[in-house]
This record gives sequence, C-alpha cells and structure tokens, in this order.
Amino acid sequence: MFEQYDELPEGFLNAKAETLHRILEKPSLIHLQGKEPEPLFISTLLHGNETTGLYAVQKLLRRYQGRTLPRSISIFVGNIKAAEAGVRRLDQQVDYNRIWPGTHQHYLAEAHMVQQVTDIMRQMKVWASVDIHNNTGKNPHYACINKLQQSFMSLAGLFSETLVYFTTPKGVQSSAFAELCPSVTLECGLSGEEAGIDHVLNYLQSVLDCEDLTSYTNTDLNLFHTVARVKIPEGYSFGFDDDATINLLPEIENYNFCELDAGIVLARVEPGSSAFLQAFDDDEREVGREFFEYTGEKILLKKPVMPAMLTMDTQVIRQDCLCYLMERIPVPVL
Repeated sequence: MFEQYDELPEGFLNAKAETLHRILEKPSLIHLQGKEPEPLFISTLLHGNETTGLYAVQKLLRRYQGRTLPRSISIFVGNIKAAEAGVRRLDQQVDYNRIWPGTHQHYLAEAHMVQQVTDIMRQMKVWASVDIHNNTGKNPHYACINKLQQSFMSLAGLFSETLVYFTTPKGVQSSAFAELCPSVTLECGLSGEEAGIDHVLNYLQSVLDCEDLTSYTNTDLNLFHTVARVKIPEGYSFGFDDDATINLLPEIENYNFCELDAGIVLARVEPGSSAFLQAFDDDEREVGREFFEYTGEKILLKKPVMPAMLTMDTQVIRQDCLCYLMERIPVPVL
C-alpha cells in the first residue's frame, strides 16, 4: 500500500503535485537523517489538491542539499493519485485524513496502511508532527491542535496566533499522532499561493531549529474550540444561483473567522421546502436545532458563533462539509 525510502527519490525536489506520480507510484514515507535523531514527521497531500505542503518541503530540502539537516525528518506523501487529478480525493477513494488510528473506518486497507505508518513513527520516537493543509475558501492562516498542552500550543503558536482546538472528526492524522508527540494541523490559505508556501517554509525551519518546544511561548494567542461540523443532507440539492433546494449566500466565504451574531442569514430555501442544515457535535450527535432557525424561506444563525472553512466549492462541501462552527475559549494557564 505504501513505499518507504531512506533517501530522497530522484526528481522529488522538482516535481509538481500533478507529476509526482511519475516518481512515487503510491503513498510514500521518506526518512532523511539529521543531527538530532528523533524525527520531525511531516505529512502532505493527504488531500490531493492541497499542494502548499509539498512545495514548502521541497524548498526546505533544497536549502539542505549537501548539508546535514538539524533534525531527522520523515515525510509522508499521501494521496498521489488525487494530486495527479488535482482533486481532494477521487470519487472512489476514501478521505486520506479520516483513516488514521481512531477512525471509525479501521477495517479499510488505507486505514491499515496509515496504522503501519503510525507504528513505524512510534518505533522511531517521533519528536513532533506537522500535517499541512489548504482551505478552499477565504480563511486566514491558522493552526489546529487536539490537546490543550504547552508543547502543542507552542508548536502551533510558531505558525499563527489563531489556534483551533478540535476533537472531531475522528481519524485525522494530527489526532492520531497526538498520542505519540506534540502534533499540529496547519491550514495555509488557498493552495499553491507563494505567500502560504513561504510561511510554511519558514515555520518548518523554525521547528527544525527548535530544541525544546516547551521553551517557546506565544502570549498573544486567540484560541477557538470547534463545537459543530455543518453538513448539507444528501437528499437536498444546493448551490449559489437560486436553482437549488438550498441556496447559500454568495458572500458566505466572507464570514470565515468572523464572530457572527444570532440572526445572520446563511441560506435561502426553495419555497415550500422543509430543507435544513445538519450540525454534529464532538460526540457525533445531530445538534442543528441549537445553531439554526428557519424563518420563512431563510436559514439563520440561532446563536453567536464563528464559522471556519466556508467555501463556494460545491464538490468539497459534498465530500466533506459546509463549515465548522467555533466558539472562543480562554487560553489555559499551563
């Protein structure tokens, strides 16, 4: 299911995401030796159209051609077939960031594959884990953590002052590795933007140069907790052009990371329709009635929240979700 390498495959440093399949035929785990033996784990292309991580890693490794890395690195390159097609995942594929240990889909061959990757990194005494992603909608750069511990917040705070604490969905890479080491998910804006690539490059360099994650403290953190994941029920058509059962507002992406008041309109529904939005909490309970109310043909927020990952990409909405809803929480004193 995956290949392992103890050196960079020839051509890796200059490959584009869509041509990477010519060099790596399947998901690959690449180990590179550095001065500090406990490795930094970096995962990229878990979603095939989220390319910032690949290009940042390539830039980082070009810096060290002919030089020794400050710390060993293990790079997991995930959904290469989806990257070739330029999509999050192929229709017949599972989501590569929902199959890691802790997943409800543990019976899948892909879940067995990433369980092996996790076991290998446990044996190698992984030092820290960084999973690199992009958003499809307008979002700031931010970092996500699964544990409210100093080392986790330090690892995340090196990337952004905006932190999101979440415990669902299950089966994500950062949550699995949170049981082994400090781990973080980076959300780096739109895929392939040069500013995002350079931000991740500088971040990875800072992490490589860091000896003790607990020694770094960012005192200006804004911490949010994900309280619900919003989905459009399978039976309803949706879009942005008044031709669907649920018609989302075209300006909806502008709501990302804005603390919205109750009463804000998110969508309009077809006259006479009983269409609704679903929301699932950390225990996967459907809690849409807590967050949405329905007045006439409008779907409105019932309480103040902050959305993230709102997008106008209808394929991503159907494959993943419409958005996440968050609430601000105090930064714990550790």
